[in-house]
Amino acid sequence: MPIPPEVTGEEIDPDVRQELMSLPKGLAEDVSRNLVMVAQLIDEDPEKAYGYSRVALRLASRVAAVREAAGFAAYATQKYSEALAEFRAARRMSGGVELWPVMADCERGLGRPERALAMAGEPEVQKLDKAGQVEMRLVAAGARRDMGQLDAAIVTLQSPELASGVVHPWTARLRYAYADALLAAGREQEARDWFGKALEADKDGATDASDRLAELDGIEFVDAFDDSDEDSDDDSGEETDGGGDVELDREDRDKG
Repeated sequence: MPIPPEVTGEEIDPDVRQELMSLPKGLAEDVSRNLVMVAQLIDEDPEKAYGYSRVALRLASRVAAVREAAGFAAYATQKYSEALAEFRAARRMSGGVELWPVMADCERGLGRPERALAMAGEPEVQKLDKAGQVEMRLVAAGARRDMGQLDAAIVTLQSPELASGVVHPWTARLRYAYADALLAAGREQEARDWFGKALEADKDGATDASDRLAELDGIEFVDAFDDSDEDSDDDSGEETDGGGDVELDREDRDKG
Protein backbone atom coordinates (compact mmCIF):
# COMPACT_ATOMS: atom_id res chain seq x y z
CA MET A 1 0.00 0.00 0.00
CA PRO A 2 1.37 3.46 -0.88
CA ILE A 3 2.66 5.63 1.94
CA PRO A 4 3.11 9.42 1.54
CA PRO A 5 6.81 10.32 1.35
CA GLU A 6 6.48 12.75 4.25
CA VAL A 7 5.73 9.82 6.58
CA THR A 8 9.18 8.78 7.78
CA GLY A 9 8.37 6.42 10.64
CA GLU A 10 10.01 8.76 13.11
CA GLU A 11 6.51 9.85 14.19
CA ILE A 12 6.07 6.55 15.97
CA ASP A 13 5.83 6.34 19.77
CA PRO A 14 9.29 5.99 21.36
CA ASP A 15 8.30 2.79 23.16
CA VAL A 16 7.22 1.21 19.88
CA ARG A 17 10.42 2.37 18.20
CA GLN A 18 12.36 0.65 20.97
CA GLU A 19 10.52 -2.60 20.26
CA LEU A 20 11.30 -2.34 16.56
CA MET A 21 15.03 -2.04 17.21
CA SER A 22 15.19 -5.84 17.23
CA LEU A 23 14.53 -5.73 13.46
CA PRO A 24 17.00 -4.90 10.70
CA LYS A 25 17.10 -1.13 10.13
CA GLY A 26 15.36 -1.09 6.73
CA LEU A 27 12.65 -3.46 7.89
CA ALA A 28 12.10 -1.48 11.09
CA GLU A 29 11.61 1.67 9.01
CA ASP A 30 9.05 -0.02 6.75
CA VAL A 31 7.12 -1.35 9.74
CA SER A 32 7.25 2.04 11.48
CA ARG A 33 5.83 3.85 8.46
CA ASN A 34 2.94 1.39 8.19
CA LEU A 35 2.20 1.74 11.90
CA VAL A 36 2.16 5.53 11.53
CA MET A 37 -0.45 5.16 8.78
CA VAL A 38 -2.54 2.93 11.05
CA ALA A 39 -2.47 5.54 13.80
CA GLN A 40 -3.33 8.37 11.41
CA LEU A 41 -6.23 6.61 9.70
CA ILE A 42 -7.84 4.43 12.34
CA ASP A 43 -10.49 7.01 13.27
CA GLU A 44 -11.27 8.56 9.88
CA ASP A 45 -10.79 5.55 7.60
CA PRO A 46 -10.55 2.32 9.63
CA GLU A 47 -10.62 0.07 6.56
CA LYS A 48 -7.48 1.71 5.17
CA ALA A 49 -5.87 1.57 8.61
CA TYR A 50 -6.66 -2.14 8.67
CA GLY A 51 -4.89 -2.59 5.33
CA TYR A 52 -1.71 -0.93 6.61
CA SER A 53 -1.87 -3.01 9.79
CA ARG A 54 -1.90 -6.19 7.71
CA VAL A 55 1.24 -5.06 5.89
CA ALA A 56 2.99 -4.37 9.20
CA LEU A 57 1.83 -7.73 10.52
CA ARG A 58 3.21 -9.53 7.49
CA LEU A 59 6.57 -7.82 8.00
CA ALA A 60 6.94 -8.21 11.77
CA SER A 61 4.42 -10.58 13.35
CA ARG A 62 6.70 -11.31 16.31
CA VAL A 63 6.64 -7.73 17.61
CA ALA A 64 4.03 -7.11 20.32
CA ALA A 65 3.36 -3.52 19.23
CA VAL A 66 2.59 -4.72 15.71
CA ARG A 67 0.15 -7.35 16.98
CA GLU A 68 -1.50 -4.72 19.17
CA ALA A 69 -1.87 -2.26 16.27
CA ALA A 70 -3.31 -5.04 14.12
CA GLY A 71 -5.75 -5.80 16.93
CA PHE A 72 -6.97 -2.23 17.19
CA ALA A 73 -7.34 -1.94 13.42
CA ALA A 74 -9.41 -5.14 13.34
CA TYR A 75 -11.44 -3.90 16.33
CA ALA A 76 -12.15 -0.59 14.55
CA THR A 77 -13.56 -2.52 11.58
CA GLN A 78 -15.63 -4.80 13.86
CA LYS A 79 -13.57 -7.89 13.08
CA TYR A 80 -13.82 -8.92 16.71
CA SER A 81 -12.59 -12.50 16.44
CA GLU A 82 -9.46 -11.37 14.61
CA ALA A 83 -8.95 -8.47 17.01
CA LEU A 84 -9.21 -10.76 20.02
CA ALA A 85 -6.63 -13.14 18.56
CA GLU A 86 -4.19 -10.28 17.95
CA PHE A 87 -4.71 -8.81 21.42
CA ARG A 88 -4.11 -12.19 23.01
CA ALA A 89 -0.90 -12.59 21.01
CA ALA A 90 0.29 -9.10 22.00
CA ARG A 91 -0.47 -9.84 25.63
CA ARG A 92 1.47 -13.10 25.55
CA MET A 93 4.46 -11.28 24.08
CA SER A 94 4.43 -8.25 26.38
CA GLY A 95 3.08 -9.81 29.58
CA GLY A 96 1.02 -6.67 30.27
CA VAL A 97 -2.65 -6.33 31.21
CA GLU A 98 -3.45 -3.04 29.44
CA LEU A 99 -5.44 -4.79 26.71
CA TRP A 100 -7.73 -6.63 29.12
CA PRO A 101 -10.73 -4.23 28.78
CA VAL A 102 -10.68 -4.16 24.98
CA MET A 103 -10.32 -7.95 24.93
CA ALA A 104 -13.45 -8.14 27.07
CA ASP A 105 -15.22 -5.76 24.70
CA CYS A 106 -14.32 -8.05 21.81
CA GLU A 107 -16.17 -10.80 23.67
CA ARG A 108 -19.20 -8.49 23.72
CA GLY A 109 -18.79 -7.89 20.00
CA LEU A 110 -18.80 -11.63 19.44
CA GLY A 111 -22.11 -11.92 21.30
CA ARG A 112 -20.58 -13.33 24.49
CA PRO A 113 -21.36 -10.72 27.17
CA GLU A 114 -21.18 -13.34 29.91
CA ARG A 115 -17.48 -13.85 29.08
CA ALA A 116 -16.90 -10.10 29.27
CA LEU A 117 -18.49 -10.07 32.73
CA ALA A 118 -16.34 -12.98 33.82
CA MET A 119 -13.24 -11.07 32.70
CA ALA A 120 -14.40 -8.07 34.76
CA GLY A 121 -14.04 -10.22 37.86
CA GLU A 122 -10.57 -11.57 37.09
CA PRO A 123 -7.42 -10.56 39.07
CA GLU A 124 -6.03 -8.80 35.98
CA VAL A 125 -8.47 -5.94 36.56
CA GLN A 126 -6.75 -5.04 39.84
CA LYS A 127 -3.48 -4.63 37.95
CA LEU A 128 -4.94 -2.03 35.59
CA ASP A 129 -4.30 1.67 36.11
CA LYS A 130 -7.26 3.91 36.94
CA ALA A 131 -8.09 4.57 33.28
CA GLY A 132 -8.05 0.85 32.57
CA GLN A 133 -10.31 0.10 35.52
CA VAL A 134 -12.81 2.71 34.36
CA GLU A 135 -12.70 1.22 30.87
CA MET A 136 -13.36 -2.21 32.35
CA ARG A 137 -16.34 -0.80 34.26
CA LEU A 138 -17.74 0.63 31.01
CA VAL A 139 -17.36 -2.73 29.29
CA ALA A 140 -18.99 -4.57 32.20
CA ALA A 141 -21.94 -2.16 32.18
CA GLY A 142 -22.30 -2.65 28.44
CA ALA A 143 -22.31 -6.41 28.96
CA ARG A 144 -25.08 -6.05 31.55
CA ARG A 145 -27.13 -4.07 29.05
CA ASP A 146 -26.47 -6.70 26.37
CA MET A 147 -28.00 -9.24 28.75
CA GLY A 148 -31.04 -7.06 29.46
CA GLN A 149 -29.87 -6.24 33.00
CA LEU A 150 -30.42 -2.49 32.82
CA ASP A 151 -30.61 -1.79 36.56
CA ALA A 152 -27.42 -3.78 37.10
CA ALA A 153 -25.72 -1.74 34.36
CA ILE A 154 -26.65 1.48 36.16
CA VAL A 155 -25.30 0.16 39.47
CA THR A 156 -22.09 -0.99 37.76
CA LEU A 157 -21.41 2.56 36.59
CA GLN A 158 -22.02 4.09 40.03
CA SER A 159 -18.52 4.54 41.42
CA PRO A 160 -16.19 7.05 43.08
CA GLU A 161 -14.91 7.94 39.60
CA LEU A 162 -18.44 8.85 38.48
CA ALA A 163 -19.10 10.93 41.59
CA SER A 164 -15.77 12.76 41.43
CA GLY A 165 -15.78 16.39 40.35
CA VAL A 166 -12.26 16.07 38.95
CA VAL A 167 -12.19 15.75 35.17
CA HIS A 168 -10.01 13.03 33.64
CA PRO A 169 -9.71 11.92 30.00
CA TRP A 170 -12.28 9.20 30.64
CA THR A 171 -14.74 11.31 32.68
CA ALA A 172 -16.98 12.40 29.78
CA ARG A 173 -17.42 8.85 28.50
CA LEU A 174 -18.22 7.49 31.95
CA ARG A 175 -20.82 10.18 32.61
CA TYR A 176 -22.27 9.71 29.12
CA ALA A 177 -22.64 5.95 29.60
CA TYR A 178 -24.39 6.55 32.90
CA ALA A 179 -26.75 9.09 31.34
CA ASP A 180 -27.55 6.74 28.48
CA ALA A 181 -28.31 3.89 30.87
CA LEU A 182 -30.58 6.13 32.94
CA LEU A 183 -32.43 7.23 29.83
CA ALA A 184 -32.91 3.61 28.74
CA ALA A 185 -34.43 2.97 32.17
CA GLY A 186 -36.90 5.82 31.69
CA ARG A 187 -35.24 8.13 34.24
CA GLU A 188 -35.28 11.06 31.85
CA GLN A 189 -34.58 14.01 34.16
CA GLU A 190 -31.63 12.26 35.78
CA ALA A 191 -30.37 11.33 32.34
CA ARG A 192 -30.59 14.95 31.22
CA ASP A 193 -28.56 16.05 34.25
CA TRP A 194 -25.83 13.52 33.50
CA PHE A 195 -25.71 14.31 29.80
CA GLY A 196 -25.12 17.88 30.93
CA LYS A 197 -22.31 16.75 33.21
CA ALA A 198 -20.83 14.70 30.39
CA LEU A 199 -20.88 17.75 28.13
CA GLU A 200 -19.10 19.83 30.76
CA ALA A 201 -16.26 17.29 30.85
CA ASP A 202 -16.14 16.66 27.10
CA LYS A 203 -13.51 19.15 25.95
CA ASP A 204 -12.52 17.12 22.88
CA GLY A 205 -15.97 16.25 21.54
CA ALA A 206 -15.56 12.55 22.30
CA THR A 207 -19.31 12.12 22.82
CA ASP A 208 -22.50 13.49 21.25
CA ALA A 209 -23.78 14.68 24.64
CA SER A 210 -24.81 18.06 23.21
CA ASP A 211 -27.00 16.35 20.59
CA ARG A 212 -28.57 14.10 23.20
CA LEU A 213 -29.38 17.13 25.36
CA ALA A 214 -30.95 18.92 22.41
CA GLU A 215 -33.03 15.85 21.65
CA LEU A 216 -34.27 15.66 25.23
CA ASP A 217 -35.15 19.35 25.17
CA GLY A 218 -37.06 18.97 21.92
CA ILE A 219 -34.78 21.26 19.95
CA GLU A 220 -34.96 20.71 16.20
CA PHE A 221 -32.53 22.37 13.83
CA VAL A 222 -34.30 23.45 10.64
CA ASP A 223 -32.57 23.87 7.28
CA ALA A 224 -32.46 27.59 6.46
CA PHE A 225 -32.92 26.76 2.77
CA ASP A 226 -35.97 24.54 3.19
CA ASP A 227 -38.26 25.30 0.21
CA SER A 228 -41.47 25.12 2.24
CA ASP A 229 -40.16 27.71 4.71
CA GLU A 230 -39.10 29.95 1.83
CA ASP A 231 -42.53 29.74 0.20
CA SER A 232 -44.19 30.51 3.54
CA ASP A 233 -42.00 33.57 4.02
CA ASP A 234 -42.80 34.81 0.52
CA ASP A 235 -46.53 34.42 1.09
CA SER A 236 -46.44 36.35 4.33
CA GLY A 237 -44.39 39.18 2.87
CA GLU A 238 -41.91 38.92 5.73
CA GLU A 239 -38.19 39.21 5.06
CA THR A 240 -35.75 36.65 6.33
CA ASP A 241 -32.31 37.40 7.67
CA GLY A 242 -30.74 34.55 5.68
CA GLY A 243 -29.54 32.77 8.82
CA GLY A 244 -30.36 29.30 10.07
CA ASP A 245 -33.51 29.12 12.17
CA VAL A 246 -33.77 27.04 15.30
CA GLU A 247 -37.23 25.71 15.98
CA LEU A 248 -37.99 25.06 19.62
CA ASP A 249 -40.60 22.47 20.48
CA ARG A 250 -40.49 22.04 24.25
CA GLU A 251 -43.01 19.64 25.69
CA ASP A 252 -44.37 20.13 29.17
CA ARG A 253 -42.35 17.62 31.22
CA ASP A 254 -43.91 18.35 34.61
CA LYS A 255 -45.31 15.08 35.85
CA GLY A 256 -47.44 16.35 38.64
